[in-house]
Amino acid sequence: MKRREFITLLGGVAAAPPFLAPLAAQAQPRDGMRRIGVLTGLSADDPEGQARRAAFLQGMAALGWTVSRDLKMDYRVAGRDPERYREYAQELVALRPDLLLAGGTPAVAALQAALQQVARRTVPVVFANATDPAGGGYVARLARPARNTTGFMNFEARFAWKWLELLKQIAPHVTRVAILRSETSTGTGQMEALQAARQRFGVELTSLGDHDTREIERGIAAFVHGPNDGLIVTSQLESIHREQLVTLAARYRLPAVYGFRRYVTEGGLISFGSDQVEPFRRAAAYVDRILNGERPIALPVQGPAKYELVLNMKTARALDFDVPASVLARADEVIE
Repeated sequence: MKRREFITLLGGVAAAPPFLAPLAAQAQPRDGMRRIGVLTGLSADDPEGQARRAAFLQGMAALGWTVSRDLKMDYRVAGRDPERYREYAQELVALRPDLLLAGGTPAVAALQAALQQVARRTVPVVFANATDPAGGGYVARLARPARNTTGFMNFEARFAWKWLELLKQIAPHVTRVAILRSETSTGTGQMEALQAARQRFGVELTSLGDHDTREIERGIAAFVHGPNDGLIVTSQLESIHREQLVTLAARYRLPAVYGFRRYVTEGGLISFGSDQVEPFRRAAAYVDRILNGERPIALPVQGPAKYELVLNMKTARALDFDVPASVLARADEVIE
């Protein structure tokens, strides 16, 4: 394995502006207890969920906040169930929190809807790992959100074409590409970037839905026709169908590019995306600033601090792919 602090992938991807270092932690307790409601899709039993929760609490501790002393945390985990997102968002809003933390795009949507229902639109919402928040209508603009909501994206739509470029580098014969994406309005920017790049890479794109496991399996089975097929799993699809997608790609011998590292550590071919834990640590700084009086409108939505390329050589060999030296040289991590 080899690691780099920053990468420039296939012609160069400039990292997002570095996040400002947090202010020194306050030593003394604050006046009164502050309440934060957290809505997410990953439970504390999930290792990734544990890491994200720990990163946020570590970030808050570094800024002088202590749970049970001046912070009360209320957690709700909705998985992938839209009804549970709605129900839990309403529960959290009913607790009258000082601030809401949203883990992922579905949580942002549910919390905003719940706040509108009870006319509490001024309660600030900070998100981590949201997809295309401007395209989804959750903020007006990235530079100046103009609502009660701000936070950190898991991927910048303008870089989605890099998935196509990477797929063509590792499998130049591919001319038909299935794009697995959410059927919601979020992530439209990613699809637009892929559509704009398809002629340059000489590929035909087919969009597949992800409503449930049966729809995914039927969609991929219907799409596959031969050796010129490939697959891109966008950064909208974080973790729910990982095992199924990796298994289907292997079954149909599809070269597949994923938006998250976890797919590759579990047998996927290659990923280009961002660290999904660090945004929760960065979110702590925004939470601190808002609880200390700043308005979300003054805090711009930020993209990932860095992007990572992860390659699974065992999977590449199983699929008989000859990985170009240029891709190997740019990899942040090579799984043998």
